Amino acid sequence: MPAYISRKNFLQIASFGASGILVSSIVTAQQIQQDKPPALKPDLVKDFVIAGHGNLEKVKQMLAEEPALLNACWDWGGGDFETAIEGAGHIGSKDCANYLLSQGARMNIFCASMLGRLDVVKGLLTAYPQLKDSKGPHGLQLIHHATKGGEEAKEVLEYLQSIGAK
Repeated sequence: MPAYISRKNFLQIASFGASGILVSSIVTAQQIQQDKPPALKPDLVKDFVIAGHGNLEKVKQMLAEEPALLNACWDWGGGDFETAIEGAGHIGSKDCANYLLSQGARMNIFCASMLGRLDVVKGLLTAYPQLKDSKGPHGLQLIHHATKGGEEAKEVLEYLQSIGAK
């Protein structure tokens, strides 16, 4: 047996190894999909997102019954997606937003603006300046969210205005 591998043998071995990796990846993806529970019912997600706009008691009750709702997203159509925490953010419902955050909801720049988290907003806008004009749910921008934050978000509002956010 030769001490070297011919190019033909190398290619055969390499293609066999690559196909093994591909099959393994497909099996792993299928296994992950099988391990997931079924999708949440759309009406349940919609109700939770609507509750996030300021109905703290309903948010708590629904989340206790179905923890998977925490980051569930509703599609209002036309690319207008919204989570419960985003609903809280554009309405100015600090109690709902803080409760959802305490449960592990995903923070975003819109909610941070409403909550007056200048450190978070500045950090994101320093790293990604183009976000100053980004649109959140319903096309509402950062200035709107900071305004809804009231006195606690005054510094954020002033900062956004100083950098020319829309």
